[in-house]
Amino acid sequence: MRVDGSPYGVAHGPGGALWFTMAKEGRVGRLTDGVIDTFEVGGQPTVIVAGPDGAMWFADFTGDRIGRIVHDEVSFFEAGSPYGICFAPDGGLWFTQVQADRVSRLGGESYEVEGMPSAIAAGSGGALWVTLNQGNAIARIASGQVTRFPLPTEGGMPVGITAGPDGAMWFVEIGAGQIGRIAADGTITEFPLPDRGARPHAIVTGRDGALWFTEWGVHRLGRITPDGEITEYDLPGTEPHGLTDDLWVALESGVLHRV
Repeated sequence: MRVDGSPYGVAHGPGGALWFTMAKEGRVGRLTDGVIDTFEVGGQPTVIVAGPDGAMWFADFTGDRIGRIVHDEVSFFEAGSPYGICFAPDGGLWFTQVQADRVSRLGGESYEVEGMPSAIAAGSGGALWVTLNQGNAIARIASGQVTRFPLPTEGGMPVGITAGPDGAMWFVEIGAGQIGRIAADGTITEFPLPDRGARPHAIVTGRDGALWFTEWGVHRLGRITPDGEITEYDLPGTEPHGLTDDLWVALESGVLHRV
């Protein structure tokens, strides 16, 4: 589906609606039954997620805010340079602060995590896992402690991260052209892509039990099974970023595409 803008993040919301951000235009969009509605929010909205309160929540990177949108009403909460956001099992909203090198809970605690914390996801046991794009590492926050796990490959520049179907966390290395897996004990396994210049960006666990990821640099969608088998698919546009578990993909060339 063509979009008047540059879709970046994407997530499902209440009532089967598909919500997406347009970072370049400062807008948030909603696709319902083939109809798109857009909302001017300003700033640079990036990652968007569904909240347990029935609202959609998004990070506004340049506006230093977390946004909340429900129906047609938008409200904001102050937060310095947020990018990745996720909800913990207890319902708390956590976000990364790229420029401040921190990971924080909205209205709660905050941790110093050096290395440009980027994406964040909840894992088993209530732990939070964070990619450190410039620190070439993965961080785990659990029981008030931050633990870092360096990547085996230099220049990996990890971005997206998600809880996998096998109990591990899976992430992408945009700098090294690899998919990574980190077990609960911190053991990291890396899977090189056929094209090391593919620049993988976001990753989710699909409904088929495999991991799906966008390849921003070559305009493809990738799939990797838990045992490391990789396949790739062409997309009808360029610069794919976010994707959902049922394979809606946001492409900044102005396309929302479902595989």
